[in-house]
Amino acid sequence: MSAAELPAEARAVQELSTAYRQLTAQIGQAVVGQQAVIEQLLIALFGRGHCLLVGVPGLAKTLLVSTVAKVLHLSFKRIQFTPDLMPSDITGTDILQEDPQTGRRKFVFLPGPVFANLVLADEINRTPPKTQAALLEAMQEHHVTAGAHTFQLPQPFFVLATQNPIEQEGTYPLPEAQLDRFMFNIVVGYPSRAEEVQIMKQTTGTHRAELKPLLSGEQILKMQELVRQVVAAEHVFEYAADLVRATRPRDAGVPKFIPELVAWGAGPRAAQYLILGAKARAIIQGRLHATTEDVQAVAHPVLRHRLVTTFNADAEGITTDDIVTRLLQTVPLPQQTAAAKVKRA
Repeated sequence: MSAAELPAEARAVQELSTAYRQLTAQIGQAVVGQQAVIEQLLIALFGRGHCLLVGVPGLAKTLLVSTVAKVLHLSFKRIQFTPDLMPSDITGTDILQEDPQTGRRKFVFLPGPVFANLVLADEINRTPPKTQAALLEAMQEHHVTAGAHTFQLPQPFFVLATQNPIEQEGTYPLPEAQLDRFMFNIVVGYPSRAEEVQIMKQTTGTHRAELKPLLSGEQILKMQELVRQVVAAEHVFEYAADLVRATRPRDAGVPKFIPELVAWGAGPRAAQYLILGAKARAIIQGRLHATTEDVQAVAHPVLRHRLVTTFNADAEGITTDDIVTRLLQTVPLPQQTAAAKVKRA
């Protein structure tokens, strides 16, 4: 069956899946390796969410974001967060201008760097909470408030924030309420030996990546709507809910290791992002329905920054990733639960 003979929904899914493969191929010309990071970043983009990238310096986080902006034909701004950065430095400010025709002075709003489709908030934990909160409003509400006026941000709007996990001196760690606004917490790891050799060859020679814009902002908005139309069966919703509720130490029936290792569990937004991430992952693989395997695939980036560990976990060196892995091994799939009930009966 040709693409023209497919139903409209299947044809749209096929187009998005093809666009995803083209995007990864284009990004791969500039960024060596990091396939899982690229996949998670694009899943969040199609799921209409923001990302927090955590990794040591020199792992091409900035290059990745700027490359994505180029191949998506989006406006891109980079904000270097520092301790003296003020909210108006990122949102914009009113300036006094004189009208050349009337000679009268009036205040005119000068938009800040947050007025872009793709914003890189570099080292977001190096700026005070007041400035972090200004970016938070933009992320959540997609608008900026300056004085008595509200200004809408361009759509699509996507924030990628970075953090250095090894240097905490002079930083302002994001509180849990702000971390919860990020759909994914993506860990950017070291490259393999072969990838590192390729990076050296590619960056110390004359190689220049020839990037071509593949998707416009309007196309991305349509794809974001398409993701929300992906079907998820009832048991997929149940599994996402069970996974999130199992992180809450004060709930009855949670795994025995949770009260010992987790002080605070994930909220309802985690379940929402598990489903959205599962739908986006399904559609980039050319499927019209999300599965429990899709939920499991996005569980780590969704949950790792939403769990607060206890002193016992910290003392034993147990990370939130370790806890999520144990949860995926412990929380049964809904079909397994139903089978167990029949067996007990």
